Amino acid sequence: MLIVMKKDATQQDIERVIRKIRQSGYEPRPIPGRNRTAIGIVGNIGAVEPSPFLNLPSVKDVIPVTKPYKLVSREFHPESTVVTVSKEVKIGEGHFAIIAGPCAVESEEQALKAAAMVKKAGAHIFRGGAYKPRTSPYSFQGLGLEGLKILAKVREETGLPVVSEAIDHSVYDLVEDYCDIVQIGTRNMQNFSLLKRAGKSNKPVILKRGMSATVTEWLMAAEYILHEGNSKIILCERGIRTFCNHSRNTLDLSAILFLLKETHLPVIADPSHASGRREQVAPLSLASSIIGAHGIMVEVHPDPERALSDGPQSLRPDDLSALVKDVNKILNTKQRNEPC
Repeated sequence: MLIVMKKDATQQDIERVIRKIRQSGYEPRPIPGRNRTAIGIVGNIGAVEPSPFLNLPSVKDVIPVTKPYKLVSREFHPESTVVTVSKEVKIGEGHFAIIAGPCAVESEEQALKAAAMVKKAGAHIFRGGAYKPRTSPYSFQGLGLEGLKILAKVREETGLPVVSEAIDHSVYDLVEDYCDIVQIGTRNMQNFSLLKRAGKSNKPVILKRGMSATVTEWLMAAEYILHEGNSKIILCERGIRTFCNHSRNTLDLSAILFLLKETHLPVIADPSHASGRREQVAPLSLASSIIGAHGIMVEVHPDPERALSDGPQSLRPDDLSALVKDVNKILNTKQRNEPC
């Protein structure tokens, strides 16, 4: 349930409503807006009787929230959330971010070379895996702490914010310390203890959709993070498993369209993991930018043929430069309200 206050409601009026919510056995979540404050009620299992709140001074309306997810919904929070990554980089309404880098940090030389390519192309954030959850135990598992230290050096030398994945609870602190954004990957989308840990972080979190997860399950995973207090969540559509074999996964563009109306959180796309094929990455990236996604995450490698992971889906330097130019053309066209 959402309690909407009148425009002239005082702080005393708001605190009175908050006390009433707590007395009723629920948890209040104030949501300051441009013109008025709303207060969400969470912790209820069934419907909440609205009359005790409607009778309080300066309460304008009481609106039931019909979705199983509350804090992430636009019913609960109508204004779009913009996540600030750094002074120069934001993700969300009016702010499109291009995240690029290798699947894995393989060496300092490789990472710095890739970061120079990413910066030169005009991308905004550098990505690189220090810990790699792989299907096979014999595949490259990442450099761990050494990889995180390399990412910190990338940020120091290029000025680019960096993002890497925390694969479990034991390494979350390290990734949080060294990176500007912590990623929770598809295999961990419903790792609830990890989601709760992310909710206690003060760093932005990229939450990837599980490879077989419904949109509702994905939003409920985000609800875990927001419920713990961290609202700096970026949802990432990375493709789902289907019966098709023309690509690694299927990029669900319809899910992005749905989420743009359903949630206030920023939504980005990962066409690299969705397609698994280099030739599909740019077209899917452009499609994502056209329909309104707030960013893309793509893999790029100085020498894809020698990459220790995901070489076939990694862009080459020239590919990335061309993609950034094409994305910027689309964004500029949309800003001018001209047809794409």
